[in-house]
Amino acid sequence: MRELLLMFLLCRRSGIGSATFTCGSIMHYMRSLMLETWNVHEIYIYRECLQLIPHKKFSFAKIWLLAAGFEIRQMNLEGARKILGTAIGKSPKDKIFKKYIEIELNLGNFDRCRKLLYEKYLHWSPENCYAWTKYAELEKSLCETERTRAVFELAIAQPALDMPELLWKAYIDFELSEGEFERARELYERLLDRTKHLKVWISYAKFEASAIVEAMCSEDQDQDYLREQTKQCVQRVRRIFEKAFNYFRTSEPELKEERCLLLEEMLNVEASFGDLGDASLVQSKLLKKLKKRRAIVTEDGPAGYEEYIDYSFPEEAHTQNLKILEAAHMWKKRKVSSDDD
Repeated sequence: MRELLLMFLLCRRSGIGSATFTCGSIMHYMRSLMLETWNVHEIYIYRECLQLIPHKKFSFAKIWLLAAGFEIRQMNLEGARKILGTAIGKSPKDKIFKKYIEIELNLGNFDRCRKLLYEKYLHWSPENCYAWTKYAELEKSLCETERTRAVFELAIAQPALDMPELLWKAYIDFELSEGEFERARELYERLLDRTKHLKVWISYAKFEASAIVEAMCSEDQDQDYLREQTKQCVQRVRRIFEKAFNYFRTSEPELKEERCLLLEEMLNVEASFGDLGDASLVQSKLLKKLKKRRAIVTEDGPAGYEEYIDYSFPEEAHTQNLKILEAAHMWKKRKVSSDDD
């Protein structure tokens, strides 16, 4: 066994047979030896393998997990913890953290998950939104509302995140599940300070629109009061859409397709308001799709033309008409002055 593992490692170091000697091949050899030696020498084989692998250069999470799994089958929990702890110390990987956390959660060791595992996990990978979200879910499952909120606040304060949109969504969904609509509204405003993505604007508007649906379905309160509250919600939704439309028109004028999608969403939301909706507010802003042609230029020169779809907005058409009138006025003025000369 030792000679086989040494041959594998020498081949990996020298780059020979990299397509043949992989983690799968070494596991195949290990299993064949285990069938001959049974469980008596299985942990010895895992230990020999883990000692021979140069973990600072490369490592395999699967071997660590198989070794820990063997210890668990032998009812040796401390042995499994020692193996997984050594794995985290020498070559931390997502799979190792996830499995270790899963084991401790099944045993109900929540403090161990908090202090020993999630803190190390996030210290090793602070940009990992999956880890932050799972940590917050653990605190939520324990009814630790303030702890959950603190975890989310630490997460969004990180300078770099791999999937920030999922993290922010999880935070907002948490506040909504707690009935904290004002906190959710504040989160949307904070998110818009960081990004002006179209999906954020639409999600924010739909959040405000959901309050309208709840108000319409309520029968416990005075109907006049509910109608007044509904009108205020409608105005909030319209303000959000108007801010989004003005942003894309002034700050991102080249993103015409996003403006088109935003207007379509505005029209759908107005239709969902029923008798409180006013589709004319949106229809006056709707665009026109224009089919145009542009030249195709390659390294060898012109290569013909291609058709593409462009969008024309009413305010742009009005601006263009004003420019044409201004140009015509300037031309007439120059012509009159030349005739006088």
